[in-house]
Amino acid sequence: MQRRIPAVVMRGGTSKGVFFHETHLPRDQGLRDRLINRIFGSPDPNQIDGLGGAASVTSKTAIIAPASDPRYDVAYTFGQVSIDRPLVDYKANCGNISAAVGPFAVDEGLVPAIEPVTKVRIHQKNTDKLIIAEVPVKNGRFACEGSYAISGVPGTGSRIVLHFHDPGGAVTGRLLPTGNPRDVLAVPGLGEIEISVVDAANPVVFVRAERLGLNPGDARSLREPSVRAMLEAVRARAAVLLGLAASPEEASQRVQTVPKIAVVAPPVDSLTLSGNALPRDRIDLTARIMTMGALHNAYAVSGAICTAGAARIEGTVVHESVAAETIGPLRIGHPSGVFEVEATVVKKDGQDHYVKATVGRTARRLMHGYAEVPGSLWPNG
Repeated sequence: MQRRIPAVVMRGGTSKGVFFHETHLPRDQGLRDRLINRIFGSPDPNQIDGLGGAASVTSKTAIIAPASDPRYDVAYTFGQVSIDRPLVDYKANCGNISAAVGPFAVDEGLVPAIEPVTKVRIHQKNTDKLIIAEVPVKNGRFACEGSYAISGVPGTGSRIVLHFHDPGGAVTGRLLPTGNPRDVLAVPGLGEIEISVVDAANPVVFVRAERLGLNPGDARSLREPSVRAMLEAVRARAAVLLGLAASPEEASQRVQTVPKIAVVAPPVDSLTLSGNALPRDRIDLTARIMTMGALHNAYAVSGAICTAGAARIEGTVVHESVAAETIGPLRIGHPSGVFEVEATVVKKDGQDHYVKATVGRTARRLMHGYAEVPGSLWPNG
């Protein structure tokens, strides 16, 4: 006999995940993670016996509960489900999946539905930060249809506005975890590499494409095994620098989600992965970001928030790569198009303080029903 667990599959931004009510899962975290891995079909490179899509952007989960703190409406825990290991990583948040949390809360009756827009105060538990989602609502439900388009997702939908409040230090506790806007990292086989490590929404290590001999306009080159290995070597040593892992080997095996690594360059003419021209005058920065060791086909929301913050901090490799001082949203050119992020960074007591980031996303409920697991895996509960 199999056991049924209520579940909802949702797309949030350019990611897709399985959403659960916390009360529908075991209290014991070890058992809960074994169940989630089984539901996704991990570990298996194809996730053929589960709901995972065999890619990092489709192997994600969100666990939602009513908030116990009156400052919030719902509590949201994000899990990155490893594809090739029996692991659920809770070290960081996913900004794209965050876009679906507000719609889920509305449709599941966790917040009163207010037309035309319901503001949902989300307690992001991984980072202990506040996200306010402005969710379009009609007839008491999330209104998903609209004319807003985001690069990396076919078609259009209604615009969900996400406000990430005080995103700095989400994982390490500091906007600049090393205390410096720029550091030098010794990497075997590469020598000394100039990097900037910024922690906003998620920590990201930034490196210039030119320093690694990469063509910033050719996103496909980042899929080459040799390039992926080179970037992972930099990322893993940055993880050790931040104290997130004891060794580069541990970082590659068990700390895959943070820090992320992004390759940046001044604006260049490029082609998107779909073959469309992306002229340099449409963007302020060229950037590609890796997630779980693979090229993100668009750009991670948390990475975009971090990138926009880094662009406003003097001395970072991102700041020096931006075409000109931007007053409005930062326009990031990525493999699928353009990502716009509004970021407010101010000086406070001589230190940079990241006040807020705002992004627009779309989301859609794809399926609701039950995920089934063998009854022997959770015989009681």
